[in-house]
Amino acid sequence: MRNLQILIILLSASLLVWIAVLIDAVLGLKSLDRLEDSNTMTEGPLLSVITAARNEEAKLAESLETQLRQSYKRIEWILVNDRSADSTGSIMDHIQKNDSRVKCIHIDSLPCGWLGKNHALYKGYMESSGELILFTDADVLFKKEAFSKAVHYFSKNELDHLTAAPSLTGRSFWLNTFIAFFLFGFSYYKRPWLANNPRSKSGVGIGAFNMVSRRSYEAIGTHKAIKMRPDDDLMLGMKIKQNNHRQKFATAMDLIEVEWYESLIEAFKGLEKNTFAGLHYRISMVLFAIAGTFSSQVLPFLTIFSTDKVIFNLSLANIIFLAGVYTIITKRMTNFSPLLFTVFPITALLFIYSIIRASILTLVRGGIVWRGTLYKLSELRNKH
Repeated sequence: MRNLQILIILLSASLLVWIAVLIDAVLGLKSLDRLEDSNTMTEGPLLSVITAARNEEAKLAESLETQLRQSYKRIEWILVNDRSADSTGSIMDHIQKNDSRVKCIHIDSLPCGWLGKNHALYKGYMESSGELILFTDADVLFKKEAFSKAVHYFSKNELDHLTAAPSLTGRSFWLNTFIAFFLFGFSYYKRPWLANNPRSKSGVGIGAFNMVSRRSYEAIGTHKAIKMRPDDDLMLGMKIKQNNHRQKFATAMDLIEVEWYESLIEAFKGLEKNTFAGLHYRISMVLFAIAGTFSSQVLPFLTIFSTDKVIFNLSLANIIFLAGVYTIITKRMTNFSPLLFTVFPITALLFIYSIIRASILTLVRGGIVWRGTLYKLSELRNKH
């Protein structure tokens, strides 16, 4: 009897959460614009595109090719080779040699107190001169009108910061289910649509596309203010919003594309660097995240087989509302089919595994390994 009562309490609490999340998501997603719907402009403020890369020879050339053929005219590129051991630097030098709009920077060493990517982006900023700055990654693919639509949208809305959600792609079924689940979790946990609410202090940033005015970037202290944050893209957006600058979050899934990871194993490895950071480097938060994910996103799929009518009905209601939240987020934030929900509890267990794996590895290593460098947990916590 006691176990039944506990299950009823857990399922009831979970149901109330998903009802609230569904209402919030329905209202919030309405505030998101599509960059595809924006007009274009070919002339305007100088845009400095800053791309930092470390050992990105496989995807760098293709990414830069899509950037260099943009219809927007006033662009300069600052390419930062961050201590690469492959041909990344050579690819950058070759592009610089053939395009006067491109400038390369080669970094040979990392100063104390900096994460590599953050330092590289900061060095890129130091060499830039644009009124607008776009921080992007070395594996992002852009359609020809992406920059022109973004600059027009930025100018029309008198923004200080614009971040855009790209289409994330994967090569396998299970990787795609994991990506969809990750975006589902990111959406209900971070509520990115709050970035579009001027009264909210909640901000967001996405590494594939962070466009910021030079004035606002300098006002928040540049990447110096977040130099030990592995979730630099998110923190950049949060800093900007917390300092009362005007921010917008939009989707751009037909304009910007990123292959998230090549495999599910690579996704697990990639999440090592920011999972523990996202949980504030606290074991209590890790345990809370695991328990919360299991009880709200796995348990109802187990208790649906209960012979107790109350538990069955609560489980069914949980699954229905979960499916509702998953469907509207997946249709608005991804190019995936909502039918991936059919394996939702398995994907939730994979996500729990990724939390446990990342947290244990961080504790065992005494820090995170990012771009080939170990950053000590003590330093990360001090700068958190």
